[in-house]
Amino acid sequence: MTDSCIFCKIVSSEIKADIVYRDEQVTAFRDINPVAPTHILIVPNRHIESVSTIEVEDEPLVGHLFTVASQLADDEGISKGGYRLITNTGVDGGQTVLHLHLHLIGGQMMRYPMG
Repeated sequence: MTDSCIFCKIVSSEIKADIVYRDEQVTAFRDINPVAPTHILIVPNRHIESVSTIEVEDEPLVGHLFTVASQLADDEGISKGGYRLITNTGVDGGQTVLHLHLHLIGGQMMRYPMG
């Protein structure tokens, strides 16, 4: 855990969030500024700054992030129609919280580019 990381504080329940899934490896919660009807953030419970800092031993955890994303897409009823998974890396990549996370976004026709 990093003391200043908002996602670490959500994982530790120091900050409240609308948590939709939690296990020993990951926590998922609704984005407070959703861009679509379904917008869930999926974060590892252990602080990893970004894709750029993933180590070989993190591979099972990263795979689990995607498994949870698929399960949540089913739970949210967006699997059949499709959805988007996004991870931003670094400031130039649009990463605003320096804690690895996936955005699960769906529930509407997704256009490119978003925004």
